[in-house]
Amino acid sequence: MKPQFEHPVCDECRSRLGNVFCSLTASQVNEMDSEKNCSIYKKGQIIFNEGNKPAGVYCVNKGKIKIYQTGEEGKEQILRLVKEGDVLGYRSLISGEAYSGTAAVMEDATVCFIPKRTFFDFLHTNADLSTQMMQLLSHDLKEAESRLTGLAQKPVRERMAEALLMLLEFYGTDKEGAINAVISREDIANIVGTATETTIRILSDFKSEKLIDLIGKKIKVNNHQGLVKTAHIYD
Repeated sequence: MKPQFEHPVCDECRSRLGNVFCSLTASQVNEMDSEKNCSIYKKGQIIFNEGNKPAGVYCVNKGKIKIYQTGEEGKEQILRLVKEGDVLGYRSLISGEAYSGTAAVMEDATVCFIPKRTFFDFLHTNADLSTQMMQLLSHDLKEAESRLTGLAQKPVRERMAEALLMLLEFYGTDKEGAINAVISREDIANIVGTATETTIRILSDFKSEKLIDLIGKKIKVNNHQGLVKTAHIYD
């Protein structure tokens, strides 16, 4: 007999304490707990599809997710990576537009869905939440502008170094000191905006230059400053 899935309790959720919902009042937390629906998604499953209309927002309790667009030839371009504590689907919901990308699970995930009515009630009655959402949307715009500039102006080797630094900052490291996420070479290529073969070659070059080490499917950054220099990132 399979064990019954226990829904995360909002009041006890550590992931919530690190995202925009940390500003909810006790009564709002209880309301969200009663209104939300939580599901387990396996690697490769789709949470929502590009072009669909949103009916609420998603909050990641556990797991890793990618949001991507599909080009005319079927190639993915990863727009954003999502980890536990992150909220997704809010930009399309607030703007009243269809999803601009597809959300797919990279590592098994537990995701909670908060209905549109509940989310907008919180926005209308909680000034702190509204402010944090504006800050989050402004941050998203800045990230999108930086990404467009990088894709247009930076050589692929620089973009690869910058992507590895971003992954390191985003996911942290595991017990072996490697980036704490198993990301396929194809997904890395789709983050950088290049071919998978090019990604494999540049990662091999970085290893030869002792900038990184490859531990199975994981990547360990050995020379942080070397990658910063390669990416041409300056304060």
